[in-house]
Amino acid sequence: MAFQTIHHKTSPVGVAASHLQSLSRRDFVAGSALIDGRWIARELRDVVVDPATGEEIADVARCDAVDMNSAIAAAERSFSAWRGLLPAKRGAILRSWASLMREHSEELSILVTSEQGKPLAEARHEISYGAGFLEWFAAEGERAYGETIPSHKPDSLLHVRMLPIGIAAAITPWNFPVAMITRKAGAALAAGCPMIVKPAPETPLSALALARLAEEAGVPAGAFQVVVGDPVELAAPLLRDPRIRALSFTGSTEVGRLLLESSAKTVKKVSLELGGHAPFIVFDDVDLDKVVKGAMVAKFATSGQDCLAANRIYVQRGIYDAFVKAFAAAIAQLKVGHGLEPATDIGPMTKLSVAEKCRAQIDDAVTRGARATSANQNAGLGPRFVVPTLLWDVTEDMLITKEETFGPVAAVLPFDTEEEVIARANASEMGLAGYVYTDSLRRALRVSERIECGMVGVNTASFTGPPIPFGGWKQSGLGREGSRHGLAEYMEMKYVCFGDLAA
Repeated sequence: MAFQTIHHKTSPVGVAASHLQSLSRRDFVAGSALIDGRWIARELRDVVVDPATGEEIADVARCDAVDMNSAIAAAERSFSAWRGLLPAKRGAILRSWASLMREHSEELSILVTSEQGKPLAEARHEISYGAGFLEWFAAEGERAYGETIPSHKPDSLLHVRMLPIGIAAAITPWNFPVAMITRKAGAALAAGCPMIVKPAPETPLSALALARLAEEAGVPAGAFQVVVGDPVELAAPLLRDPRIRALSFTGSTEVGRLLLESSAKTVKKVSLELGGHAPFIVFDDVDLDKVVKGAMVAKFATSGQDCLAANRIYVQRGIYDAFVKAFAAAIAQLKVGHGLEPATDIGPMTKLSVAEKCRAQIDDAVTRGARATSANQNAGLGPRFVVPTLLWDVTEDMLITKEETFGPVAAVLPFDTEEEVIARANASEMGLAGYVYTDSLRRALRVSERIECGMVGVNTASFTGPPIPFGGWKQSGLGREGSRHGLAEYMEMKYVCFGDLAA
């Protein structure tokens, strides 16, 4: 197969800033934190940049530990009143918040693309996806059922109730800066818990815009707060304060381990959605066109910056060469550029370190014998761009099969037997998601059962959403988000025994 190079025109400087200046909601870029119902501006500011150009597009308040302690105190004051609302009333507020998100979808989408970099079409999808979590939990909060237990004691009544755990905190990532907030906050607020959000420093504008809309929807002071600033400084009060009863984090496994260790000192309920290293297993009985389309979605959504991304694409030898050829042709059609340009499929990496890791994995694989196509890393774009790259004839000793790839680099590996590929797919400390493509129902059942991960897509690359229990096995996390199980992360079970009823 011939080596291919993709060339794209560099995006004009200033495109993100001009779009932000044209927003009808100028308050979305004011950059103030929301603490106890007040918008806090600080003299110290942190710069927000457009990852496509490196241009400064806004600045936000740099809050400190004192501010975070104020937020915790405000959440404590708000707890009694918020938990005391009927679930239907809390649900009505969440629905109003979701409605405002949909009303301001375009402005929110421009914010997401400007600070995160993903193509605008994907940002629009994220806003809808994020609003869906608020709508789902608005209803699910009314179904936090308890149970009555047949008594093992005479003249007694046993029952169980589900009650809000207390103040919750969320530390959210930059790859889905809206949806990861609503997936956590929707569940916590529906359960009756106030929530404090510490968003990623790369994407604070989206979080602060959500806070504006939450306030307009009627979320009371202290029940939902967004505190922006240095991650280490702001996380410290959350971890050590016993009033924070639940902590939810989405991010790297390395950071997740540290948060779990620190949370143990106050025995918090911790939910972790950590790294992924998803196997994408293709058997030779499938339709080639369908599986290539699935691989494109599973690998290149969010420019590859997705914990669900297909990291290790295992293809059975019977269709291996045909798959590589068809996959390479599809990759060559992807357009790289600024996310606000209409034709863009692949935007910049939000962080320079992610782009550098992608390039290091490509270099390592080629040095160790992998073949590459569309792998020119100098296509006239900025340093955070990684041109979509296909590596094939990849082996297990290469970095790209050992480490999570958080960018548009696809690694394809051949396999022979079902037993072999299951063993190889499970040879990872990660276990978030997996994909299986086969026309055999029996094989689909066998393989999906044996893959060591929390979620499996069979003949589909799209399986997430509010009703499903999102989460992983092994070192990919703890707990679940979305679904009734996501609501339970913010609730405690209380058993009560009523005795001596015969008296």
